[in-house]
Amino acid sequence: MATETLTTDTGRTTGPSSAPEPVGTRFARRELLVLTVLCAAQFMVALDFSILNVALPTIGTDLAMSASTLQWAITAFALPSGGFLLLLGRTGDLYGRRRLFLGGLALFGTASLVTTLAPSSDVFLAGRALQGLGAAAIVPTAMALLTTTFEEGPRRARALGVAGTLLSLGFTVGMVLGGVLTDTLGWRSTMGLLTVASALVLPLARVFLSESRHEGPDRPRLDVPGAATVTGGLLAVIYALSTAASRGFGHPDVLGALVLGAGLLAAFVVVESRTAQPLVSLPLLRRRTVAWGNLGGLVTFSMMSTVVFVLTLYLQDVLGLDAFRTGLVFGAQGVLSVGAGVLAPRLVGRFGGARTLVGALVGQGLFVATLLALGTGRGSVWLAVAGVSIASVFHLGAIISYGVTATSGVADDQQGLVTGLVTTTQQVGITVGIPLLGVLATTATSLERGVHVVLALDAAIVLVAAVVVGLGLRVWRPAGAPAVELAGGGA
Repeated sequence: MATETLTTDTGRTTGPSSAPEPVGTRFARRELLVLTVLCAAQFMVALDFSILNVALPTIGTDLAMSASTLQWAITAFALPSGGFLLLLGRTGDLYGRRRLFLGGLALFGTASLVTTLAPSSDVFLAGRALQGLGAAAIVPTAMALLTTTFEEGPRRARALGVAGTLLSLGFTVGMVLGGVLTDTLGWRSTMGLLTVASALVLPLARVFLSESRHEGPDRPRLDVPGAATVTGGLLAVIYALSTAASRGFGHPDVLGALVLGAGLLAAFVVVESRTAQPLVSLPLLRRRTVAWGNLGGLVTFSMMSTVVFVLTLYLQDVLGLDAFRTGLVFGAQGVLSVGAGVLAPRLVGRFGGARTLVGALVGQGLFVATLLALGTGRGSVWLAVAGVSIASVFHLGAIISYGVTATSGVADDQQGLVTGLVTTTQQVGITVGIPLLGVLATTATSLERGVHVVLALDAAIVLVAAVVVGLGLRVWRPAGAPAVELAGGGA
């Protein structure tokens, strides 16, 4: 039978853990070092998702990029970072998570240097694409290394809480830093910061991370047909969703990509049902925790990214705030997210991941709904600060609890795959919300009216999803009945 092993830097293979397990939720010193390295890498990637947003107009002027081309500064990163997550997560399972994590860090750092020094738009976009590919290697392997380091239960929930907090904080800090660095040192300093961060994390990762992978004589081979169809399908869908906001869903490129993506993903399901060693086990996808947990994650990411997008438009174009003050409005949520990151794992430990996920979705939906009271007066700024900050606290609770829920009851040798699903959900969620809802704000008779329509739909979708996910996870179950089934076709 294949087993999960940890291998030292010298190549000596050990058992899953050579040190005594800490009592309760306390971490051993080495575990803290491992957690620090993994969280630093994920924080760096989260920065990259948002740090360029406010710098785009400056980049367009400096590199002579038209408005239609400029959106590729985001899309070029989003395509590989989302499209290759499942493939690289599974590759790490089979051939070494540490090895792939280190390779991803090296590629990400090199690509960041390329974008920093880019003399033209073509070089800049190529660097962004390589950054995305590096991120696709870093994110699932980092999460798999985390979930295989910390056993399922309170300690894993606490570790995921720290990781989720820094992930959320990375997006927020990226928006604020992007404005500050662009105004003071120029847009290239934003990419330079990522270059320096990669150079600092890489040597620490080499020292503190141990190898882990699927070992044994019956180690499965990589499912190449499955990898090709799912990667191609995800790339096509993410391309369509990323460009729909600027071109519309009726554009031939968008429609063609959606049809191609749907066809490839359908072919992927057929391939996986017929192969002896699938890339993604279909019974795993049918597990109640995996399926409904990832649905909750998809909703919380897609809807919160939409709120941030439309509020950015509202604050600048309706209330007249500049980019720096707009960044400060969202910066307030970063302070509260630290407290939420401490509280959420405790709630998971007390009420379970499923109940916490449903409660967090309800809270997110209700506080997004409070933003419907936004007007045109200056007092609306404080309502925006309070509403988005508290909604973001619940959003962070949903991030942590969906990660705990979607990875629960899954064997260590499939953690790279299941965490690849979790991170794919994040990327698709971040990508899908703005094209689907955000476009309503920019095409309405007035921006103020459009923003209110989007916020109302956003809140309604989150609240409906809370009910659906709660029913799927059997949160409201008879006394004494199990919350979820842990058999392959149920949990």
